[in-house]
Amino acid sequence: MHGCCSLRVTLKYGPNMARSIATSTTVGLAELLDFIRPRHRLLLATARRDGRPQISPVTGGVDMEGRIVISTYPARAKTRNAARDSRVSVLVVSDDWNGPWVQVDGDAKVLHMPEAADALVEYFRCISGEHPDWDEYREAMRIQDKSLIRITPTRWGPIATGGFPADVAARLDG
Repeated sequence: MHGCCSLRVTLKYGPNMARSIATSTTVGLAELLDFIRPRHRLLLATARRDGRPQISPVTGGVDMEGRIVISTYPARAKTRNAARDSRVSVLVVSDDWNGPWVQVDGDAKVLHMPEAADALVEYFRCISGEHPDWDEYREAMRIQDKSLIRITPTRWGPIATGGFPADVAARLDG
């Protein structure tokens, strides 16, 4: 075969080549939140009106009550979708693309200004620490008319890493 339809697989792993073995670690809520706290790169999945997923890359954190928090704007699709259907999913990824990840399903609540003001302060703190001027920050959030999505985790998968399934690695080593 020629062109785009041909496929040729070459094994490049010799006996001294390290293989990554996929991992899957089941955790409780406390361990889940400890895993998420230092990771701020998320993919938020909400449902469009037709039921298909709408996925947004977002920055997020974990608030003091153990909810995943995401700053947004009222007119964004993710915000409208989460307000209409609170069932959402979040994929939390590591800064290193090949690092561990976890999917979290939960119930979202959308807060708009002025109700969102204090929650946006907490959002900032859980990601970046203290702001040099909280009055200035609150005013900026008011002017931008920011919203906040709070997600209460209801279920989650294991914390996982990519790599070869153990049985495949064993066959390659065979």
